[in-house]
Amino acid sequence: MRITGISTHVVGTPWRNLTYVLVHTDEGLTGVGETRMLGHTDALVGYLKEAEANHIAGSDPFAVEDLVRRMKYGDYGRAGEIVMSGIAVVEMACWDIKGKALGVPVWQLLGGKVTDKVKAYANGWYTTERTPEAYHRAAKGVMARGYRALKIDPFGTGHLELDAERTRYAVSLIEAVRDAIGPDAELMLEMHGRFSPATAVRLAKELAPFAPAWLEEPVPPENLKALAKVAEKVDIPVATGERIHDRIEFRELFESQAADIIQPDLGHIGGILETRKLAATAETHYTLVAPHNVGGSVLTAASLQLAACTPNFKILEHFNDFADAEIKKVVKGAPQVDPATGCFEVSHAPGLGVELDVDAAAEFPQQRARFDLWAEGWEKRAPK
Repeated sequence: MRITGISTHVVGTPWRNLTYVLVHTDEGLTGVGETRMLGHTDALVGYLKEAEANHIAGSDPFAVEDLVRRMKYGDYGRAGEIVMSGIAVVEMACWDIKGKALGVPVWQLLGGKVTDKVKAYANGWYTTERTPEAYHRAAKGVMARGYRALKIDPFGTGHLELDAERTRYAVSLIEAVRDAIGPDAELMLEMHGRFSPATAVRLAKELAPFAPAWLEEPVPPENLKALAKVAEKVDIPVATGERIHDRIEFRELFESQAADIIQPDLGHIGGILETRKLAATAETHYTLVAPHNVGGSVLTAASLQLAACTPNFKILEHFNDFADAEIKKVVKGAPQVDPATGCFEVSHAPGLGVELDVDAAAEFPQQRARFDLWAEGWEKRAPK
């Protein structure tokens, strides 16, 4: 079997474009992959066009390791977010083809499953007025849909510092959310790399009474010593990793022991097997894995294949019941959270277990998507 070519389909919303890639073969099998880029979709599509000619067309889709190696190193330049995301969508699609050809789910090819259910947490649910009353109602709505966990960034446009008034307001938002979800649901606290170590530590202590499940990206991701400084001074688990695009770059993070939970994005770090290798390294450091998952249903399906076969997998992020829920229709077999358990069921269908509906995708043309975490009202995910 050989790859004859790829086709690229961009599904647009005002705040994010989702890029789907279909990998076609000479035996009629087609695989699908997905990633979500912020502000770089055209660059990704351009890279994929060149990579198709230079690396992808003519390749054996079963030889995943060889194709990834050539795409990553064959152009000599150091692979960054765009290249690693391009690798990811093609790699996912190759696993999809391989699973379909052999009649098994991808997790079966990666060692077999260790779980039948994968806990989900909601994100994108707080696209309402930024008040305690509105957040209380919205959080109640999340719980009513069966979720047992959710994530929130309550800090507005905070950057490096957060003054006393805005700190009190952020605390009031978290207090309202915790009251809405009760004491047993997990409440993930997102900081989006906003703060200095001192500010992050102060805020963590202010919010400790509400029992956050983790403190995510408390400081900008470039300086791991700053992250370690936070980790040494807080009792809340620290999570990070969505903006690291090469598993090799996690080495220093593991050595510093500054993170309790890593959050690689399968759509940015080279795909399913690259993330599985990273998860195995994390296991040797007693670190949990909770992938960043801000894409659509194909990326969710790929993340669930990883979850099924990964012993140190904690939980999976899910946007698509809340922000842009209508885009779920572009994927047939889209994973759903079971309201009775708050979990995804592990799919036993061949490959990734999903299919892209190209006609449905065409109903959501690419947009000039914009998402600025430093702008007022960013949490509404409705850029002007």
